[in-house]
Formats: sequence, C-alpha cells, structure tokens
Amino acid sequence: MSDVFEGYERQYCELSANLSRKCTAAGAVDGEQKKQKVSEIKSGIDEAESLIRKMDLEARSLQPNVKAALLAKLREYKSDLNNLKSEVKRIVSGNLNATARDELLESGMADALTASADQRTRLMMSTERLGKSGDRIKDSRRTMLETEELGVSILQDLHSQRQSLLHAHNTLHGVDDNVGKSKRIMTAMSRRMSRNKLIIGSIIAVLVIAIILILYFKLAK
Repeated sequence: MSDVFEGYERQYCELSANLSRKCTAAGAVDGEQKKQKVSEIKSGIDEAESLIRKMDLEARSLQPNVKAALLAKLREYKSDLNNLKSEVKRIVSGNLNATARDELLESGMADALTASADQRTRLMMSTERLGKSGDRIKDSRRTMLETEELGVSILQDLHSQRQSLLHAHNTLHGVDDNVGKSKRIMTAMSRRMSRNKLIIGSIIAVLVIAIILILYFKLAK
C-alpha cells in the first residue's frame, strides 16, 4: 500500500473520531457555545473532505490491484463523512424542541455514532489487512531485488571467467606461434647442416682424388 495513502488515512480516522466527539458535545449545549462547536465541526468536515480528495487522487495513481481495494475503503470513508454531515444538520436545525433533541441524541445520534464506530472498526481491520498485504509485497520486492543482485553478480563472475579464458587462449596462440617459428628455424638449420656436410664431403673427396693422382704420377716417373 502507498505510504502517502496510509498517512492520509490515519489523519482522517483521527479527525473523524474527533468530529464525532464534537458532535456529541455540540448536541448537549445551546447558544454561542453551540454555534462555536458547529463552526469547529464544519471546519473539520472541510478538512476531512480535503483528505478524502487527496486519498482518492493517491489511490487512482496506484496499480490496479491495489487501487481497487483502496477505492473500496474510500467509499466507506465517504459514507462515514456523510453521516457526520447529517449529524451536523440535525444539530443546527432550530425546529427540534428539547424533547425531540434529547430523543435524537439518545436514539438516532447514538445509532449513527455506533454505526460510525462500527464502520471505523471495519475500516481499521481492512487497513490492517491491506498493511499486511503491503508488507508481503515489500518482502516479495526485496526478494526480487536480492535475486536480481545475485544474478548480476553471477553474470559479472561469468564475464570475468570469459576474459580469463580469452587471455589464456591468446597466450596459447602466442606459444603456438613461437613453437612454429622455432620449428621452422630448426628445419632451416638442419638443411644448412646437411649442405655443409655435403660440401665438406665433396672437398674431402676432391682432396683424396688429388692425393691419389699426385702419388700415381710420382710413382709412374
């Protein structure tokens, strides 16, 4: 539930209870005291209407599933306010004599105040249930955020591992290139050594043939 709506709701419940007490007190006095009480009650009713309008605007700005429950509560608040207005009209009416006023205070107003008290009790119970639902929603949201943070952490770890694998792959690729270069160098050296052996063998063969020829010619003379 919206914290703003709950704040308005607490203010309205306190104000409604205060207005009910003032209505009871105003019905028991006459003259200037009665006018002063009625003036205070009318001012309180205007404030209550302002709070109901604020709750209505706040409720309509919320998600549909929450809005429906809050608007249902708001209808009960409006009914409670209408009862208070009816009580004020009966109080300011100058046509009631003392007996009728006493009967009204003892019967009708008592019933109205009892009904208002019952309504407020039901509204407070509904508020408590909605508060618990709001707490469950907050817990679910907190769990969702924790899960999201865990998912982000896992993705970061996977990204770090991917970077490590890419670095290792690049290192192995560099080692493979170096091994290829070393192989080519060894092959070239082997070929050069073979050519050198061939050249040395040829030189030795030429020297041996030359020595044999020299010895042959000397012996022939």
